[in-house]
Amino acid sequence: MKLSVKTVYACRVMAQIARLHAAGKLAHVESLSRFEAVPPKYLAQIMSELREGGLITSRRGKAGGYALARPAEEISLHDIATLMEGDLLEAGRDSAGHSGRRVLQAWKTVRTKLIAEAKQHTLDQLVTGEVEEMYYI
Repeated sequence: MKLSVKTVYACRVMAQIARLHAAGKLAHVESLSRFEAVPPKYLAQIMSELREGGLITSRRGKAGGYALARPAEEISLHDIATLMEGDLLEAGRDSAGHSGRRVLQAWKTVRTKLIAEAKQHTLDQLVTGEVEEMYYI
């Protein structure tokens, strides 16, 4: 499975909106674009999808902006990814061949574990959690 750039951007933007939401502030497209390094025109499309998908709300006007539609602990990476990508790791239904059923069952198991893990990672964790640094040799 390879996530699209759109999904990665959406996850970053949602984390930033959650950060601002926790501080009682609304998010603005200009600052989201700058802080999360997302091209403004592409961000506008992403924000529209997030709003239509029910993950964020928007308020128009001078004092307007974007906020989470529900608490950060109730929005997971799974929610964002499935909104942007559709079904995660769709294995299909072809079980032809001698090993077809076993292979299909193995992918279903992987899919189930992937979904469970993605549901465990919520926006509140992305905002408050410490980032582990990776060291490569």
